[in-house]
Amino acid sequence: MRPVRALGAAIVFGVVTLASACGGGGGEKDAAAGGAVTVQAANGAVEIPERPGKIVSLSPTHTETLFAIGAGDQVVAVDEYSNHPQNAPRTKLSGFKPNAEAIIGYEPDLVVLSDDMNGIVKALEKVGVPVLLEPAATSLDEAYDEITDLGKATGHEAEANELVQTMRADIERTVASAGEAGDLTYYHELDDQLHTVTSKTFIGQVYGLFGMKNIADAAEDASGGYPQLSREYLLEQDPDLVFLADTKCCGQDAGTVAERPGWGDLKAVRDGGVVELDDDVASRWGPRLPEFVKTIGDAAQKVR
Repeated sequence: MRPVRALGAAIVFGVVTLASACGGGGGEKDAAAGGAVTVQAANGAVEIPERPGKIVSLSPTHTETLFAIGAGDQVVAVDEYSNHPQNAPRTKLSGFKPNAEAIIGYEPDLVVLSDDMNGIVKALEKVGVPVLLEPAATSLDEAYDEITDLGKATGHEAEANELVQTMRADIERTVASAGEAGDLTYYHELDDQLHTVTSKTFIGQVYGLFGMKNIADAAEDASGGYPQLSREYLLEQDPDLVFLADTKCCGQDAGTVAERPGWGDLKAVRDGGVVELDDDVASRWGPRLPEFVKTIGDAAQKVR
């Protein structure tokens, strides 16, 4: 069973997992055929009596996955932050402060979430609602594993496996074409208060696919994975690339960065190495992960 984890300060946005410890096991019936399915999740072995027709998703990442594997027509409600795809049935349901009564009002036969806030898992299980707790992934393999879990749970195992294969291939292709970028340094910005990630986080591992060096790894309080850098430290490190994952939350872009005191002299600012990311794509571990990887690879090629 996977332990419950949060994406930590990466959810400062409101953001993509390896030892795979769940899913993949044999012997389970195919939900598509109407048989019962047992899926190993962070909340244990979850028994789903039949193919769910009323799914509630309280995780933006899992909402994206459900639609990507063809289970979109089974989803009756998603949380307020599930903004992709656009046709997802978005509601005022909260994944951070879930309300059992509000969720039960949709009469779900499966609830999918990434955090067990307010004891919501037990509250729903108490009234007989199957709950699949799939926490924020800490590695690529774990992200893939969660996709296959959702496929089994919804009767779309084949589509989930195909999605995982496509994601793997796309990411491997991008990394191979980008070449070695071990001589490059980078800074990944979570907000305009200079919170960032280290190489130990899921986001940091994505950058690690290219061999780039993370300037936050040697920063004070880096052991927690999400340190807040000082302006002086960042300017001293002078990274080759600055990735902004706060374009939506904090209105940051290459222009605002260049206007920060002292930032105009940064190598990344001078040489066009400031990369504006989509906050959502850069903080979720689902189907759009290859887009994030490609953005990094393109940026690495550009500055070399």
